[in-house]
Amino acid sequence: MTKRTLSLAFAVMVTMITLDAAGQGKPIAYPAKGQSAQQQQSDDGACYSWAKSSSGIDPAVASTAPPPQSGPAVGGGERLGGAARGAAGGAVIGAIAGDAGKGAAIGATAGTMAGGVRARQNRRAQDANAQAQSQGAMSTYYRAWAACMQGKGYSIQ
Repeated sequence: MTKRTLSLAFAVMVTMITLDAAGQGKPIAYPAKGQSAQQQQSDDGACYSWAKSSSGIDPAVASTAPPPQSGPAVGGGERLGGAARGAAGGAVIGAIAGDAGKGAAIGATAGTMAGGVRARQNRRAQDANAQAQSQGAMSTYYRAWAACMQGKGYSIQ
């Protein structure tokens, strides 16, 4: 398998795990011991605080994803590196064909495009990884919250 195929397979796997975790969301608490709505709201607030402090995860922060980066700084130099590699290869081929300058220009253009593809693939993999980490943090928080609510007599689903 090529590096590109492995990167794509990893991104797909992370996305599938993330979508599965995202579909789960916050557990539902049923007042199994006849607690009133007011008592349930109070217990929910207490468990929110307890789960936040015991897990070290603030769900208000963990559930917000950072905005996607854009602009010329994004890409980690893949386009520039691709252009340089393409220009070097194109110059060699162009020299053999009789016009090194034209070969270098064509190679640089092709290399820039390939670098752009690489940059987009890397960005997608980074975004999927960040989202998976956020979902993992929320899962940890929800387990703590559910344990607290069960301790207060609620049935959790």
